[in-house]
Amino acid sequence: MRRYDNKNINYDKLVSYGFILEGNNYIYNKKIHNDEFNVIISVISDVITSKVIEVDSNEEYILVDTSSTGSFVLELNKEYEEVINDIFNKCLDKYDLSDEVIFYIRSKYGDELEYLWEKFPSYAVVRNKKNKKWYALIAEIEKNKLVGESKELVWVLNLRCDRDIVDNVNIFPGYHMNKKSWISINLCGNIDIEEVYNLIDRSYLLSGRK
Repeated sequence: MRRYDNKNINYDKLVSYGFILEGNNYIYNKKIHNDEFNVIISVISDVITSKVIEVDSNEEYILVDTSSTGSFVLELNKEYEEVINDIFNKCLDKYDLSDEVIFYIRSKYGDELEYLWEKFPSYAVVRNKKNKKWYALIAEIEKNKLVGESKELVWVLNLRCDRDIVDNVNIFPGYHMNKKSWISINLCGNIDIEEVYNLIDRSYLLSGRK
């Protein structure tokens, strides 16, 4: 089961989307993977939880919440993420993690954002003070720069990365960067903030390598 705390939930949008109110709980069900699995989303008191149920056994399929890299689990997990991501995009008011990311970088590393380009006033880089190497770039770009055709503006975080964790749902090949060693995180998606913090820490360490 996954949990997301969010105070930007629009409950009217939940109902329009298809959520059913049961007591104080808003519930949504979505079949995926040829109707073999059921995604259940629950929203109560500004907390979103989600899980995947195997239809035949009616039991929770916990492998989607592990680090399993099997092709079946990866495919199922991608469908699962797409369901959650669509709900976040359509049922949350203005939502992004950019403020949390900036606060984390400042409080942990004492680094400030540098705005280097007059033509791109939203683009800001963060450097490792020890060697002046970049380890983060924050920018507001059109979503179609990452995926799809939408011109909706989203905040992205570019980070150094030394392994393939691209899922093309929340994490993408580095936008305007070396795609072999950088990733772009959609901060307006549904990625867990703790995962973002861990990736920032990893990027900082990688920037310190000679």
